[in-house]
Amino acid sequence: MSTSFDTAVIDTALADLTQGEKTWAATDLRRRRELLDELHALTARDAEAWVAAARTVKKLDADSPLLGEEWMSGPMTMLAGAQALSESMAALEKGASPLDGVELTTAPGGRVAVPALPHGIYDKLLLSGFSADVWLKPGVDAATARRKAGLAQRDPAQTNGVGAVLGAGNIMSIAPLDTLYELYANNRVVALKLNPITDPLLPVFQAIFAPFIELGVVRILTGGAPEGGYLVNHPLVAHVHMTGGAPTHDAIVWGPGADKTGEPILDKPITSELGGVAPCIVVPGEWSAADLKFQAEHVATQRLHNGGYNCVAAQTVVLAADWPLKDEFLTELRAAIDNAPARTAYYPGSGNRVAGALESYPDAGRANGRLLVENLPARDTPLLRTEYFSPVLGVVELPGTGAEFLGNAVDFANDELMGTLGANIIADPATIATLGAKLDTAIENLRYGTVALNAWTGLAFLTPRASWGAYPGHTLDDIQSGIGVVHNAFLLDDVERTVVRGPFRPAPRSILRGEFALTPKPPWFVSNKTGTPTGRKLTDFYGDGKLRRIPGIFVSALRG
Repeated sequence: MSTSFDTAVIDTALADLTQGEKTWAATDLRRRRELLDELHALTARDAEAWVAAARTVKKLDADSPLLGEEWMSGPMTMLAGAQALSESMAALEKGASPLDGVELTTAPGGRVAVPALPHGIYDKLLLSGFSADVWLKPGVDAATARRKAGLAQRDPAQTNGVGAVLGAGNIMSIAPLDTLYELYANNRVVALKLNPITDPLLPVFQAIFAPFIELGVVRILTGGAPEGGYLVNHPLVAHVHMTGGAPTHDAIVWGPGADKTGEPILDKPITSELGGVAPCIVVPGEWSAADLKFQAEHVATQRLHNGGYNCVAAQTVVLAADWPLKDEFLTELRAAIDNAPARTAYYPGSGNRVAGALESYPDAGRANGRLLVENLPARDTPLLRTEYFSPVLGVVELPGTGAEFLGNAVDFANDELMGTLGANIIADPATIATLGAKLDTAIENLRYGTVALNAWTGLAFLTPRASWGAYPGHTLDDIQSGIGVVHNAFLLDDVERTVVRGPFRPAPRSILRGEFALTPKPPWFVSNKTGTPTGRKLTDFYGDGKLRRIPGIFVSALRG
């Protein structure tokens, strides 16, 4: 193979890992847990350096309110993930299941549901009104779920070779969390190849993974597509995991421009977390002016968080054509998009993707480099089939009200939209009560890896015990949003999806309207003015767990 770079760095790293696999096989559960605790402490120590490097990548000002996104989706998420995984390892170390002491419940269709959020008193305080359950596949009973929890750590001496992880370039905790999942869920040593966008994070990742690097079970590599191609096709690599887009996945598996027939050129298994065209289904109801404004900001956040560069960013808003408040909601949505903080389009190719959308929809509303495409056709239009990975949002109107509209919206999301990573539903409490079991049926019928009711599916990403990945069943020649899951700190087998629920209104309006939720405007909202200090305070708390930090978190959150 002819290459334009020095292959020796990759060859040496993989040779080291081949020896490191033997060390990992001989590393007992106690030491594996201690390594997670050391990583946790190092992440807390270097959290500020992490965010500073991310700010460089994202081209954010030092005083930007959007830096809260970097605190929360960066070191905070890493800290939570390492701690949750450490707790599962502690259970396995004692000969128990990570699910021992966890009260399993039942989801529609007789499925077992595993509560991932809240998990403990601090979740109940900091995320009051939010919940997340992991639904297992139909036919899996509770006893089987408990017995199989722990995945490859139930037999730690049986390792599974060297895994190549191709890191993402958008959310800075993806690559390190994927590395932990390979190490623990799959019992593979890891060659992590960073996306070139995230190279400024290399010193931070080397520092927090130092215990694993010293043990010889992690190597961190840099480079572009040529280096990535050489790595994944290397004979010493047993498995590949990637986060990115379906075109990149297909180029790796089938070759650039291949028609996805015959035999794949990749001669080893691959798992993936890819994006899609995520829907946000707005169920009509009798909303107040404050409800309309808040939920419009909620939808804007689903699209504009991280500038729109999220695999699970909402790209299609689904409205009821006959909703009396439709026009008022659209007015608020336009305002929320226009008024969201301006930011640099840092992700490569963003401008070209926005331009491509504008070419398809020349009448789209434009502000600050963002597009809002209203009156979309409900089928056979590019926005439903193209993940723009940029601040482009479309609006589709469907007939019906109540359960009829919701059924139409579910069918539309399943049949017309590309991808199955995440789907959002917004509905007020009175409408939820009226729908009753029909809402549960709608959630069950949505073929998505995460379904969120009155929350953004991105919350599942932040929740360490939730699963994260596409709906199961995709194949290499029709990959959609990928194969497999990550995060999943309970180390559950047979995962089908995660279902997230949140409050329709923030505090204090939630309390005044009879919803027992104390959470104000969530700090991840792009309209939250104190997102940065709140994100930093949350990260500090996840780092050391000191109770004295909680009052400051509440004060900062309320000011948002």
